[in-house]
Amino acid sequence: MQRRRVLKNLVLSASALAATALLMGCKPKSTSLEGVDISGAAYGKDFPLPDAQGKHRSIQDFAGKVVVVFFGYTQCPDVCPTTLQELAEVKELLGAQGDRVQGVFISVDPERDTPEILQAYTQAFDPGMVALTGTPEQIAAVAKDFKVFYKKVEGKQPGSYTVDHSAGLYVYDPKGQLRVYHRYGQGAQALAKDVQALLNESTS
Repeated sequence: MQRRRVLKNLVLSASALAATALLMGCKPKSTSLEGVDISGAAYGKDFPLPDAQGKHRSIQDFAGKVVVVFFGYTQCPDVCPTTLQELAEVKELLGAQGDRVQGVFISVDPERDTPEILQAYTQAFDPGMVALTGTPEQIAAVAKDFKVFYKKVEGKQPGSYTVDHSAGLYVYDPKGQLRVYHRYGQGAQALAKDVQALLNESTS
């Protein structure tokens, strides 16, 4: 009787271990990323702002694509053009899959960045890039939700100014979930690698 009970316990233990191993085997592997993994972040859920044509946009508009969001302004002397050029390079590096990358540029300078100026500026880097603007209040609300800092800095000439702003990239997977944060200066190669990883993840 005692021996039968021991054998039964051994069988139950073995079954439990097998079930645990099976569950572990079914758990998806975490994607290796070059940027900062912010999966599950409680911020940056969406960017409800109008584009250059006045159409209100949402992350849901780009389902099936990796979306890369950047805050800046058209008269930015170096950070913004460098970053937008890198986004264009990412699409080139990915070849045919570059069509599944969507750049979204959000202006933090609505005073000067009219829809026409924004459209011309972003299309100079990538004809498919979407530029978003809005009222100062709308932009401030979205920037706050993304934890983006920006501040107007008066220039030496009357009426002139620049805008200090956060310079990171926010990357969403094809399901519209915020997944990665890229610091300024990581480069097109690192961003392309993460975009490719998210695209591969969506098809696996």
